[in-house]
Formats: sequence, structure tokens, C-alpha cells
Amino acid sequence: MMQNLLRNGLPVVIAGLFVSLLQAGPKVYVGLPISASRPVPMERIDHSTWNDLLRRYVDEDGGVDYQQWHANAVDVKRLDEYLAALSAADPAAKATSDARLAFWINAYNAVTIKGILREYPTSSIRNHTAKLFGYNIWKDLMLHVGSQQHSLDEMEHNILRKLGDPRIHFAIVCASKGCPRLLNEAYLPDQVQQQLEANAIDFFSRPENFLHHPSDGQFELSAILKWFGEDFGADQSAGLKKISRWLPDDGAQQAAATGRGRIDYLAYDWTLNERSEASAGQ
Repeated sequence: MMQNLLRNGLPVVIAGLFVSLLQAGPKVYVGLPISASRPVPMERIDHSTWNDLLRRYVDEDGGVDYQQWHANAVDVKRLDEYLAALSAADPAAKATSDARLAFWINAYNAVTIKGILREYPTSSIRNHTAKLFGYNIWKDLMLHVGSQQHSLDEMEHNILRKLGDPRIHFAIVCASKGCPRLLNEAYLPDQVQQQLEANAIDFFSRPENFLHHPSDGQFELSAILKWFGEDFGADQSAGLKKISRWLPDDGAQQAAATGRGRIDYLAYDWTLNERSEASAGQ
């Protein structure tokens, strides 16, 4: 399309704007617009409601009981109230890096859950990520925070990744089985470092995310490490060294710490991270 526009003489800037408009879907807003005089520091945001909801609907493996949550109007409303509480935060106010990490990880995960509950029943978040002419949950589901609105993409790429901690990739969850587990507790400023470390270790303990073959020095890694490799180091060798401390056994840790080995990437499972019936019955 862009090539046709350019051949017809439409300037590059105008052509790019035209294509962006075609790609834009209808915006959906969650949370509440907050007056500039009302926002509060991130440390003062109460995450207890989110914690309670996670405890109720998420199991130890990160499976979500979307069916029961969707059917419970009271708890759907409680999630909306939590999103409204997030809206009251002042991103410009002074805050510790741990408070920012906890806030934006919780925000990303809560908005994702809200987006799935809006569409439920569904089999995958990819059913709601139109590339042209339609709603894209990652780009069009917007959370009010103070006087601004942030999409999931913006939260991930423009905020969380810029905080410089690659462990966020083992904490933010895109409602898919290929994602890290959704922790069944809220991230909190005074616990977030321990929570991130625990989730990184859990992530690599799962064979769908990591395999090591000592006989030939091969590592099989989640596609997350391919998509966001630059966050773990300048090249694959640096990335292996970075993840070595989270790997599940001494042999894998020592091999990765050398920075040497052949890397392949595992298939990513976009199936909804829905709680299994067996888990729900426990």
C-alpha cells in the first residue's frame, strides 16, 4: 500500500500518516481520567484488591480461571475499581525504581486480564490483535494514568523495558501459555526484587521455556529471548551469561556462564493461559 501511495506522488510523511490511520483500531479506555490536581505517588497506590483477585483466580502455575472471573460481576467490577486506582498514580512524581517496576508490571497484567475478560470466551489473545482495520488489544486497549493514556505496547516498550531490568520479561504476561506464569500475587515495591528473581528462576525451570543438551552444547530457549535479546546483552554470548544464574541446574549454569553454545528457539504457544480443570478442582 505504501509503495502505491508513493508512486502516486503522495509525500512520505502524509503516506505514513494515512497508513497509520488505516491500521488504527477503535480505542477502548479502562481506568478513569484523573484531574491533574488529584494524582498520587506510585508508592501510595494500593494493590491489595489486585492481590486478592489474583489469589482467587490464578493458580500456582499461572493458569487463570477466566470462566469463573468472567461470570462473577462483583469481581469484574473489583478489577475495574483497581484499574481506576491505578489511574490515580502520578507518573511524574518522584518514585523509587522498585515502586515503578511494581506499578507498571501490575498495570500491564491487570489491563491484559481486563482485555481478555472483555472478549471471553476466547482461545487466544492473538484473536484480538488485528494488523489492519480493527481492534488490536496491544495497541488499542488504553489505561488512563494521571493525565495520559497508555496501551499495553507503550507500557512494555516505552516504560518497562526502559527501566533496564530484563526480568520484566518473566513477569509481564500476555495471556498465553508461552508467557511466563502470571504470579498469583501482586508485585509490591518492597518485594518486587525477590518476586522478579523467583519468577525468572521459575521461568527457566519449565521445559517449554528452556532445555539444555550437554552432549552437544545446545540451548533451546523461549522465543522471548529471541524477540527481546537486546535486553539481555549485546549478543547471544552476553545473553547466555546474563541468564546463567536463573538456569535450573549447575551444569546448565556453568555452560551458559561461558557464553558458548548453539542456541535454538522453542515454538511459542499462543493458546490462552486458562486454568486447567484439574487445577481448578484442587
